[in-house]
Amino acid sequence: MHKHPNPCRPWDDAGLRSRSLADFFEFYDSRGYEHKMGRGERPGIIVVDFSIGFTHGTPDFEAGAYDQEIDQTRRLLDAARGRVPIYFSTIAYAPNMRDAGLWAKKLSRIKSLQRGSEAVAIDERLAVREDEPVIVKKYPSVFFETEFGRMLRNDEVDTLIIAGCTTSSCVRATAIDSMQRGFKTLLAAEAINDITPLMHAVHLRDLGARYADIVTVEELIRYVREVPAWPWNSAAPAD
Repeated sequence: MHKHPNPCRPWDDAGLRSRSLADFFEFYDSRGYEHKMGRGERPGIIVVDFSIGFTHGTPDFEAGAYDQEIDQTRRLLDAARGRVPIYFSTIAYAPNMRDAGLWAKKLSRIKSLQRGSEAVAIDERLAVREDEPVIVKKYPSVFFETEFGRMLRNDEVDTLIIAGCTTSSCVRATAIDSMQRGFKTLLAAEAINDITPLMHAVHLRDLGARYADIVTVEELIRYVREVPAWPWNSAAPAD
């Protein structure tokens, strides 16, 4: 008797498991997802969650392997500083976790990201400057219940370049929110990653197909060096 797959666990279906990752990418290739949203004249850069917890780890929070992405992000920042506005984000909670909502129930490890702890500080290799706001967020998207959208509008940004982690969660949520809010959205290819290369590849392909343009760091460096100068002065960091 044929056993019907559990609708809550479609990944257990034998037929689905027999298909390869190449089949997945072939689907996107066959649909012709090649349109570009392009670039504006006033880009800003958001570095998503390259905090100590994610890049170095703590006894209670396992880090990812993001050294190469940190290096590529720093290259981009070095080229962009003084030319375009730069923002950072970190996840941080009060000790009682009342500000974490339901996400802490679903993903208990975020309880280690306590406000004021070393885990939530931005990785020192990125050398955050005083005029670069660090946005404290509680959920995946940098836009959700923060002042980030207002900061971008105040700085007259029309294009958002995204670096950071993780591709499947906070980068993804931020990219979709960026596009939905009318910002041309560019993913810095070598400056983004996830816990596993497979998860990164799958989500980056989907984001590039439907929500953002994937651009090399080298291209982005040329872009930020060539954009016309404009006056921008970001608001104070949100918390």
